[in-house]
Amino acid sequence: MTMRRPLRAVAVLATATALLAGCNSGSDWSKPHAAPTPVGSLGPGFVDPSAPPVPEGTVTPRPGSWSGVHPSKDYRVVLLTVGDDAPTKALVTAVKEWADDEDVDLRTVVADRGDPVPGIVKAMDMGPDLIVSAGNDLVDPLALVTANHLDQQFLVVGAELAEPTHNVTAVDWSGASFRGEGLGMSSTYDPASFTAQRCAAAIRAGVAAVLHSMTGIVVWLD
Repeated sequence: MTMRRPLRAVAVLATATALLAGCNSGSDWSKPHAAPTPVGSLGPGFVDPSAPPVPEGTVTPRPGSWSGVHPSKDYRVVLLTVGDDAPTKALVTAVKEWADDEDVDLRTVVADRGDPVPGIVKAMDMGPDLIVSAGNDLVDPLALVTANHLDQQFLVVGAELAEPTHNVTAVDWSGASFRGEGLGMSSTYDPASFTAQRCAAAIRAGVAAVLHSMTGIVVWLD
């Protein structure tokens, strides 16, 4: 009995150490990793092969044509969000569920509604492969910041920037389409259009476009 207790303690400590090491090994973003690549291919109808998307152009993919695309292992994504309205909550839920389904390394930054810029900077400083924006209050601040950080990829879901640079991709639909305070809310804006199904399609279609280097465009969900 005198020997079993220390042996058991050593075994427990070793197991705990191994588990801790395993948890930390895949979460240190300070270490470089392979550039993300798409796993799978876009289906027919995502884009017209005879008319590839142009910068600031709009593509209307066939529903489900993005479903065969998945991110490669250890895809690092920051969900940048602000606001507690129903559409924003629906988008946040969709992004988190997608990340869980795809085993994405997701981290969340909740920006200050009064001044979202520090939140955007924090998200960029984390060094993610992609920043996903959810919330209309982020549109104008992103328009100011993204053009000066062209090496960082952004995906705006449920809204769009009026004049995006090549590193900003958006997913929109007729019930969303907010493009900033200067342009006002679209006359077709409908919070009820932010259904769980539509928001899930938005994150998957947008990521599929980014992974295939179709960036700086608007992916329009019909």
